[in-house]
Amino acid sequence: MDAEIELKLFIQSQHHDLLKKVLNNYPNSTPQGQKKLTNGYFDTDDLQLRRWDMGLRVRGFDNQLEQTIKTAGRVVGGIHSRPEYNVSIDHKTPNLSLFPKEIWPIGNDLESVSTSLACIFETNFQRQTWHIFINDSLIEVALDVGEIIAQDRVDPICELEFELLAGDTSALLILATEVAKSVPLRLGKASKAQRGYQLAGKSQPVRIENIDYIALSKDNNLAQTFSTILETALERWQLIENNLTTATDLQQQSMLWGKLRRCVRLLRLTLDQFGLLNQHISPLFDKLEHALQFVGPLQSCSLLLRDDGNQLGNINNKSLVCQQLQNHINSMSISTQLGDIWQQPEYGQLQLALVDLLLRTENGQLQWHDYPELSLFANQLQQASWKRIGKSMPITSEMNSVDYQYVAEALDESILVGFAYGEMYQAKKRETFRAPWQDLALGISTLSAYKILKTLDEQHQLNIEAWLDNKETSLLFAMEHSRKSALKAPIYW
Repeated sequence: MDAEIELKLFIQSQHHDLLKKVLNNYPNSTPQGQKKLTNGYFDTDDLQLRRWDMGLRVRGFDNQLEQTIKTAGRVVGGIHSRPEYNVSIDHKTPNLSLFPKEIWPIGNDLESVSTSLACIFETNFQRQTWHIFINDSLIEVALDVGEIIAQDRVDPICELEFELLAGDTSALLILATEVAKSVPLRLGKASKAQRGYQLAGKSQPVRIENIDYIALSKDNNLAQTFSTILETALERWQLIENNLTTATDLQQQSMLWGKLRRCVRLLRLTLDQFGLLNQHISPLFDKLEHALQFVGPLQSCSLLLRDDGNQLGNINNKSLVCQQLQNHINSMSISTQLGDIWQQPEYGQLQLALVDLLLRTENGQLQWHDYPELSLFANQLQQASWKRIGKSMPITSEMNSVDYQYVAEALDESILVGFAYGEMYQAKKRETFRAPWQDLALGISTLSAYKILKTLDEQHQLNIEAWLDNKETSLLFAMEHSRKSALKAPIYW
């Protein structure tokens, strides 16, 4: 048995030559050449192996055949750790009896599974490899370029893998981070096998519709808490990113972009709370936050266009107003935003820095000796964000549209604190307290939409000024009533 530990990253095809140059010139790098790999992935029609959390592959290379089975493992960030068993064979059909008997679940019907095996999909690609010695560790870097094939469906492969051959896992991140300074990379959660099953219609990608509270236990220590929040947010980031690659509906795109920005902001907030938002990581967050500036206007415009413009009610020139809102969204180039962000080296650098923090925490290299126990720590964070809200929007003051825009960031942060630690509290009290604040956040987005409409009215003479004034006045009246009631509500922590 081999214990495979590797870091999977995605790279865009236009950066292949740059990557090869960087790896060829890297200190203590030895190019290993290229080889063509053909791979057939086998399972039963009812996916028995997948239900056992196993993956079975027959690989062809250099006129040889090898069958491999991978058993249950773990993915932390983009680092995949999974036991695997390899056996040389002389035909393309796998023979399960050649693997050790102890790897199979108790009570299995291995003979029935063996006779029911069929090739579900193939992954065929050209692999170029380098061996790089760094920090007393040996790493194999592999660039895979090819395609996944499932009947008449084809999906391109363009991946980079850093596999630990000897030494410490931390060397994977050190090397990947160095490469990411020159070549845009990003974490790759989905393996070729996962993508192949989806392409073959044997599994569905995880859809992010509603993101639940993070599952925290009051029994967790702070290291476990930090690790859970970090790992969960990183996982959701990658899932949302994957969903964005296939989303075509405006409302779905707006929702996903909002959730991606929320994950990024939650990660930044968490690092700040634990004293880890240093001079290296903070600018990386700044760069990504700047790239996501379009998300707020996108959400505001899509809010008005929801349900065929139901939010616009009986506005004059409704069809023209909707068209101008759509034109405004089109000017944001939503379809190219994800690709443009991936082009920024800081994007992958940030993801790798977060995975590094996660691994260091799990290895016991990060400690928080001066912090209180978790329940008290969560209460302190909730109270601090609550005080900031109370100070920025005192109950004795009247607030207008500009005032609400000014406090939007503080409100967003307070909602995120409650989101991260909310699972530790009684649900009914928590939701009763949070509901009006979430309504206020929605109101702020609507006020932003009215601001955009005001600009469009000035540019295109839409004749909606009176309508806008009435809508804004009504909304502010409702928000003020909701805010003052919320400020009097008993806290739940």
